[in-house]
Amino acid sequence: MTRVLAIDLGGTNLRAAAHSDDVRALEMLGREAAPDSLDAFVARIRALSAEAGPVEALGLAVPGLVEGSVCRWIPNLPWLDGVDIAALFPELRVAIGNDAQIAMLAEAAEGAAKGMSDAILLAIGTGIGSAVLANGRIVAGAHGGACSFGWACADIKDQGDERSGWLERGASGRALDTLAHQIELSDGSQLIEAARAGELAALTVLELPSRRLGSALAGAVALLDPQMILISGGLADAVDVIGPPLLAALRRQLPSHMRDIVLRPGAFGSRAGLVGAALAGLAGPRWRQIR
Repeated sequence: MTRVLAIDLGGTNLRAAAHSDDVRALEMLGREAAPDSLDAFVARIRALSAEAGPVEALGLAVPGLVEGSVCRWIPNLPWLDGVDIAALFPELRVAIGNDAQIAMLAEAAEGAAKGMSDAILLAIGTGIGSAVLANGRIVAGAHGGACSFGWACADIKDQGDERSGWLERGASGRALDTLAHQIELSDGSQLIEAARAGELAALTVLELPSRRLGSALAGAVALLDPQMILISGGLADAVDVIGPPLLAALRRQLPSHMRDIVLRPGAFGSRAGLVGAALAGLAGPRWRQIR
């Protein structure tokens, strides 16, 4: 059995686990601050490999654009830009991917989308990532960039932004934090809880980002005809609150035969990145092929 070092690398934190059998029982190695340089990253991966050893493969989820084993654009970790991860660790079989695509692997192979051929995943946290499962394969796109739904736009007046797309600016965790401040709440988590408790002000301000998500998703559903939409990331636990207005907006923009689309939280929650990284490490470079 191949032993894998699974790494979920975010802009703020790095989480690590070892895996050799059941992905639902990963051997956790800890959570720590993300490295601040390439040298620190390499040293930490080698130390974790020794701790988890003997390790034969590395599965890595990163918050940005990946092409093959090369990090093309990692906005919050620019020291990774242009780095070939496989070349850094020639002794390991390396599988690397965008964190939303890696989360989709977890959900499609062992989670909420298991047994399905077509699905969309939105990873909504500080930003918005996404992944598409089409005909049993996670779509990479021409340059690995088919993971950028946060850049979807349903406002022709929007002037654009260099670092964040329209949907990300209007419906991500950062956007909810801003809306929470408008009604004197500390952050988006408090906003969700207030809405869950039925507070009118919270329900009112949540209506707009939920409708933005639904309107933008309608285009993706019409294009791809998925069996399910999965919500992952920090807002996975808020589907009960954002789901009704999101689905109402989505269904208004779809033909009748597509309106029964299912919206569901991912099965693995915040662990999806680690689970997916473990599965990717097992599968190797062809990890996007689910079946």
